[in-house]
Formats: sequence, structure tokens, C-alpha cells
Amino acid sequence: MRCIDIIKKVNPEIKIVVGGPHPSLMLDEVASNSKIDYIMLGEGEISFTNLLKNIQEGKNRKRIIQGIKPELDKLPFIDRELYEGFEKPCIEDFPSPFSTIIAGRGCIYNCSFCQPSEKILFGKKVRRRSVDNVVEELKILKKRYGFKSFLIHDDCLTEDKKWINEFCEKYKNNGFNQPFYCQTRADIICKNENLVKQMRDSGLAMFIIGFESGNQRILNFLRKGTTVEQNYKAAEMCKKYGIKIWANYMMGIPTETKKEMMDTVRMIKKIKPAHCSPAYYTPHPGSDLYTYCIENNLSLIANHDSYRRNPGEAKIKGVDYKFLNQALLDSMHYGKVNIRLSRIFLENKQLMFWKERIKKTFLGKILVGWIKKIIKYV
Repeated sequence: MRCIDIIKKVNPEIKIVVGGPHPSLMLDEVASNSKIDYIMLGEGEISFTNLLKNIQEGKNRKRIIQGIKPELDKLPFIDRELYEGFEKPCIEDFPSPFSTIIAGRGCIYNCSFCQPSEKILFGKKVRRRSVDNVVEELKILKKRYGFKSFLIHDDCLTEDKKWINEFCEKYKNNGFNQPFYCQTRADIICKNENLVKQMRDSGLAMFIIGFESGNQRILNFLRKGTTVEQNYKAAEMCKKYGIKIWANYMMGIPTETKKEMMDTVRMIKKIKPAHCSPAYYTPHPGSDLYTYCIENNLSLIANHDSYRRNPGEAKIKGVDYKFLNQALLDSMHYGKVNIRLSRIFLENKQLMFWKERIKKTFLGKILVGWIKKIIKYV
């Protein structure tokens, strides 16, 4: 909004077009800014270019435009020249050059902390690029940048088993052996051991799994559609085939008790994932759980910056965040101390917790100073 003010101050004739999840899910808020000329809802590749043509030709345009869903295979590949062709790996285990690709849009599942936002953005079904289209992009990445690892960034790549079977076959047949990882679900892993083995044999090195909670009542409350038993079984199967686990889980969920929170801590410590990605539950607009929080006056979100899921600040009422801080830290300590300097966890606000733990001793103050320097460096 500040950018819009600056642009209109420099030249009021410049047209402002906004799009993406924010206006698509919070239209009333965005539309209230009269300086915005056009608002694009949903997917904008086709509708945005159409808008530019209409502006150029002086045709009548609506202010609010519902985006036309494109056929994904007809879209050009990402212009990676804009950022030197490769990205920094999310984790140290994967070699550079590292890249990310998106094979599809949408999610068929119904988790209350997310849906119906995905359906609003992309529709009720998943639309996925053809395997040949994805392989062709990988060929370009290999030729131009010599990528050595990559992430397929779909919400749940493994829900389409037929697509996975074809991809694994063509990935190997085209001479690729670079390690990759993708997001999946515990129930899919449990029910498809052959698929897991096939993906491992093709180059899969890690699964991102949304375990979310180690308590069944909470999983049901979240409409996750999985069980605690499946969480444990999925972890065992990954270890059986040498597949690393990136564990997504959250705490501070509405109605969650301290005992239920500790069920999640015990689960993570037992699973011992290679990477922990904890989150404080954050009520995001467009989700049914957000509506629940608003209707029950639970949200503590004061500004848009607080919509980030990172630990470090209170999100909803009724949660003992001091206890939550300790529980979250406890979940990341198992076997040898498993502390990774992740951007998710290294926030200055988190230092307040550490200050309390070390009782503000002289040595503690020195330690906090060093931690700040490390955070600034990272």
C-alpha cells in the first residue's frame, strides 16, 4: 500500500494492478483502496495480458477481474535469468546449483488451517503439468545451469500416483540422477510402499511431511484426514528406504491443551526427523480455522506482518506461549542436540525467551550478544 502511494504521488496516471493470494482472499480490504485501478483474482497469466491489451486499445475494463485458469503446459517456463538461473538450497544437504519447479496447482485435501483458500485460488481440482512438460524444463535447467538438486514445490505431489509413476520412469530414462524432494502426506506413504520405493530409486532424497500434531483429537480438529499411527508408520517407512524427513508441525492450535501439545513433542522426538519445521498456529484469512478464530474472538493478529507462521510472537488467545516456547525447543532436541540455524527460528523476538532462560547473567548477556551477531550474519 505504501508503494501504491509513492507511485501515484510520482504520477497519478500510472495504472496500478494488484493480484495474488491477498486480493483473492481479502478482496474487500484491498478494494477499499481507491488508488488501485485493477484487481486480479485467482490466476493472472492470461487475464493480466488481456488487460494490458484492453488498456492499450482503450476498451472498457472492469476494476475487479476474475482470472482465467490457464492450461499449464501452454505457459512458458520460468525466466530464471532474472536471478542467475539457480537458487540457494533450503537446506545444507542438497548441493548447488539448486532449483525449484512447480508441477501443479491446487490441493484436493480439506485441512481447516488452509482450505478453502486453495480452492478459491485454483479451483476444487488439482491441475498438473504433463510429465513431458516437467522433464523438458529439467532438461533446460541441466543444459543451462547444470543443476545438482531440486525441489518440486507442489502442495502434495504424491496424491497423483499415476503421474508419479510416469515421472519416475521418464526422469531416469532421460539420464537424470540429481536428488530431489517434494511434499507428501503420512497416509499416502503408509498406503503406497511400492511408490515410496520407486521414488527413492529414481532420486528422491527427502519427503516434506505435514505431521501437524501427535494428538488424534487435534488432527481431527484440523480435518487433516490422517492418524497419529500413520505419522509414526510413515516415518518408519522413510527410514526403511533411507529417505530423510522434513517434519512440518504446529503448536498453539485453538482448543489445544498442554498435554496435547506434548504429544506432538514426543512424536517429533521419537521420529527424529532430519529437519524440523515447527510453527505457531497462525490464523490465515481464507481458511475455515481463521473464521473460527474470528467468530470466537481468538485472533491476536494486529497487522499483516504477524500473518507469518514463524515462532516468536503470540497468535491467538488462550495459549501459554512461554510454555509453548519451551515445548517447541524441546521438540527439536533428540539424540545428539539437533539445533539447526534455520531462518524460521532465528528471529530477534525469540531472543527474549533465551534471555529469560539464562536469568540475565553476565555471561548470558555476552551469549545473547553473540547470538544476535550470528542471526545478523545468517
